[in-house]
Amino acid sequence: MKKEVFMDYINRFNKRDATAFEGYLHPDCVIVNGTLVLQGMQGMKDHYAHMWQSIKEELNVERFISDDETIAIQMWTHFIVQRDDDNSVFGKVKKGECFDYHGIIMYELKNNKYTSIKVSYLSFSRTDLNGNKKELGIPH
Repeated sequence: MKKEVFMDYINRFNKRDATAFEGYLHPDCVIVNGTLVLQGMQGMKDHYAHMWQSIKEELNVERFISDDETIAIQMWTHFIVQRDDDNSVFGKVKKGECFDYHGIIMYELKNNKYTSIKVSYLSFSRTDLNGNKKELGIPH
């Protein structure tokens, strides 16, 4: 997959466009993010429908490598809590808190659709309302 095509997915994701999942994920895609495993495109849609209720997520691709069957990216993702939520995907959160993920993500492809997405962590941090940053390790 060419970088321009992949960046279309990222740009649509950043706009909270759930149709990006239909355009790029194989229906049976398996997503592994720490101990969180999402089954299929519908699992991804359900997860992000929950997240996007209270958290804005911005993906920033820092490095992109690909061939016909694989994509590897270095990613920085910034999460901004937009409303208090006792049941967010990160647990209890307060409006204005931020989370930052740095890591490597591996995508496996078949016919230009993601069949597997594996997320690995270099760091994951939470910044509270006072600006105090704390490393969290793997969140799921």
